[in-house]
Amino acid sequence: MSEKNLFSKIGYEDPIELYISKIEALLEAEYKISKRALSLLLLQEDKDMLELIQKKEKKFLGIKTIVDEAKAHYKQPLSYIISKRRQEEASSLAKRVFSYAKRPKTSFLEKISSITMNPLTGAPILLFILYYGLYKFVGSFGAGVLVNFLENKVFGDYINPFMINFVNMLVPWQILRDLFVGEYGIITLGARYAVAIILPIVATFFFAFAIIEDTGYLPRLAMLIDRLFKKIGLTGRAVIPLVLGFGCDTMATMVTRTLPTKRERIIATLLLALAIPCSAQMGVILALMEGKPLALVLWLGIIIMVFLIVGFLASKIMPGEMPTFYMEIPPLRLPQFSNIIRKTLSRLKWYFFEILPLFIFASLLIWLGQVTGAFNFLVKILEYPISWIGLPKEASVAFLFGFFRRDYGAAGLYDLKKVGLLSGNQLVVSCITLTLFLPCIAQLLMNIKERGIKMGIAMSIFILFFSFSIGFFVNIGLKFFGINL
Repeated sequence: MSEKNLFSKIGYEDPIELYISKIEALLEAEYKISKRALSLLLLQEDKDMLELIQKKEKKFLGIKTIVDEAKAHYKQPLSYIISKRRQEEASSLAKRVFSYAKRPKTSFLEKISSITMNPLTGAPILLFILYYGLYKFVGSFGAGVLVNFLENKVFGDYINPFMINFVNMLVPWQILRDLFVGEYGIITLGARYAVAIILPIVATFFFAFAIIEDTGYLPRLAMLIDRLFKKIGLTGRAVIPLVLGFGCDTMATMVTRTLPTKRERIIATLLLALAIPCSAQMGVILALMEGKPLALVLWLGIIIMVFLIVGFLASKIMPGEMPTFYMEIPPLRLPQFSNIIRKTLSRLKWYFFEILPLFIFASLLIWLGQVTGAFNFLVKILEYPISWIGLPKEASVAFLFGFFRRDYGAAGLYDLKKVGLLSGNQLVVSCITLTLFLPCIAQLLMNIKERGIKMGIAMSIFILFFSFSIGFFVNIGLKFFGINL
């Protein structure tokens, strides 16, 4: 077989070939790659190439019109159609140049890889990872052992008493004392929440997530849940931003840009804002439910049910074609300790530089709200829906905190539990409602930036009423069935 015949150019479907030839005819400038290769990149909407030809080609609008026509001609993304054709050609070439004396043996790691993607065996593996990786390690060790040590010993016995005495001695005005060491002070509340409650939870979550990430498990998880996700208008590709949401929903909302269609991006953004708790919030909630397995199962079951039902309804309401999915699966490997430490430290650095100032700023806003009376006014308004879902009025402060930072609100519930203001049923209702509650300010701004102001505000209004409605029905249901947790 001649080299010329073996490595001839790949032919595509007739319509694609027609669009390639049309684009080639309009390209006038000189490029380092062939016009055919450039045309294929343009049809796949390569951003760099689109920017380049916009600068160099006088007939850019004509080229862009051809690309749009090609997109409209197919239900599936052109990048998928072109990649699929290339894979078919690669497989054909491989069959013509390779021969096997016998069937190659499947390695142990390849067998494990297949097991993780099989629904029958993959689901128990996922539950095992969630239980030991998140509930036991993050919830029990991070939110239990580490939080107790930092909050009770470090802050409770040393930092807070020292700073209260120091500020009282140094600052003669009570209003300024309250800013630093009052009930909602920068040190006694903001720094304590950020360092003593949230930091150990975030650190253990980032460590566990880095292990999962470094093994190559995430792409396999995407393949495992792809069929389920298609029922809610998404594909397995959406597992990346949704899993990142368990770290930070704001960052995950930005990552929804990687999803191929506007429909998927809107659905994923809604689900992130509604039903995906960030690592710190989830860790505190796990700590709140420590020793109450039935409460944990109820919280998790309702959140998953809301996630699936809202996603399913959104997929029916949102216009657009069913999404397609393909993903390269990297080799499964043992995690490297150096990679885990590097990723964990990098994310903790991000936490300190991005999140700690927000906690301090939130304390400042709360102090200003107290001084002006705005904070108490908002708390009074929240007391009405809080009472409707069967919670004590003190919980309204935690929910208002939750709008500044989701984990801030969860930490507020943590304080209420410590002083015995929440029964088992109230704990479940408050955790469910707060999980579904408004996205924090940072995520709200990101939603508006990514989806537009109308969509961002509409999502928030829907989430506000929806979260309290679910809390109301859960409270009624627990009373109706006589469940005492």
